[in-house]
Amino acid sequence: MEEGYNNKKTIIAILLLAGIVIIGIVGYMGIEGFGAVDAFYMTIITLTTVGFGEVHPLGDEGKIFTAVLSFISLGFFAYSISVITTYFVEGQLNYLVRGYKIKSNKKMEKHVIVIGFGRNGQQVIEELFAHNHPFVVIDQSHDVLKGYQGKPVRFIQGDATEDAVLQKAGIERAIAVISTLPNDADNLFVALTARSLNTGLKIVSRASSESNERKLRVAGVNSVVMPEKVGGAHMAKLIARPDVVEFLEHLSIQGTDPTNLEEIECRQLPDDFINKTIYEIGVRKKSGANIVGFKTPEGKYIINPTPDTRVIPNAKLFVLGTHDQIESMKKILRKEE
Repeated sequence: MEEGYNNKKTIIAILLLAGIVIIGIVGYMGIEGFGAVDAFYMTIITLTTVGFGEVHPLGDEGKIFTAVLSFISLGFFAYSISVITTYFVEGQLNYLVRGYKIKSNKKMEKHVIVIGFGRNGQQVIEELFAHNHPFVVIDQSHDVLKGYQGKPVRFIQGDATEDAVLQKAGIERAIAVISTLPNDADNLFVALTARSLNTGLKIVSRASSESNERKLRVAGVNSVVMPEKVGGAHMAKLIARPDVVEFLEHLSIQGTDPTNLEEIECRQLPDDFINKTIYEIGVRKKSGANIVGFKTPEGKYIINPTPDTRVIPNAKLFVLGTHDQIESMKKILRKEE
C-alpha cells in the first residue's frame, strides 16, 4: 500500500512539473512571441529562480505572466521537485541508478517462488539463473536488493504468509516454492499458506532444527534443508574424504563448468524408444554422455544402471557429460534432428 501510494504521488509530481513547464513555454510564446527555445529558457530560469537576465525585454503582460509563474514555482514547482528528489533518495528509483531492475511478473507460469532474499535466497536464485529457470522473489523490503550486484530479478515486496502476496506471485501457476526465511515459524506458515493455494506445489524450506523439520514435513513441505547441518557435514568430509569431495565439486550442476551432472525427464519418448533398453537406444554411443543414475516413475533410484535397463515414460535419467553431450542426449530421447 505504502509503495503504491509513493508511486502515485511521484507520478502526480512529475505531471505537475511537466504541466508548469508547458504553461510557461506556451505563455511566453503567446504573450511575448518568443521562439520555442527562448520560451523554454525563460520558463526554466523563472521556475528555478537562478537570476539570469531576460532573453528579450518583457512588456507589461510578459512581466505580469513572469510574476505569476514565479509565484506558482514557490508552491507547485517546489513541491514537485521535493517529491521527486525524495523518491530518488529513499531508494525507490535507486535500482535504476545502480543498475538494478525489477522485471514484470505478468504471465509467469511453471516458475519458482523464492521467499526471502538473504544469503540463502541469493544462492538459490544464482542456481535458478544458471539453469535459466523463471522465478520471482518475495521479501518484505525492497532494500535487500541494494546489496545485490547480480542479474535483474523479478521482485515482489510483501509478506509471503498472506494469500494476496502469493497470488500476486502467481502461486496457482508456479511449480515450486523455496522458503529461505531465518525463522522456522515463518517458514511453517508460508508452507501452510502455499499448500492451501496450490495442492500440487513442490515446497522446499529451510529449517534450523530436526524437531522443526518434522513439523514442516507435516505441514506439507516436500524437502527440508538445514544449512548448519549441511555445512558441518561438508566440512567434516573435507577432512575425512578430501579427494572425493573435490572430485564431486568438479561435477557441476550449474551448467557453467565443462562437465555437468543433469537430470533428463522421459516424458515425451518417441514410440519406438518406449520400453527399449539403454543399450538398444544407444544414447551413450550417439551422444557421448554417461547415464549414471535412473529413477523409476515409482520413485526408486538405480545407481549406475546397466545397459539392459529399460527406459520407460515418466522415468528420469541422471546424465554426466559436457553441455553439448547432454543436449545431444536430450535430442536423441526426443528424436529431434
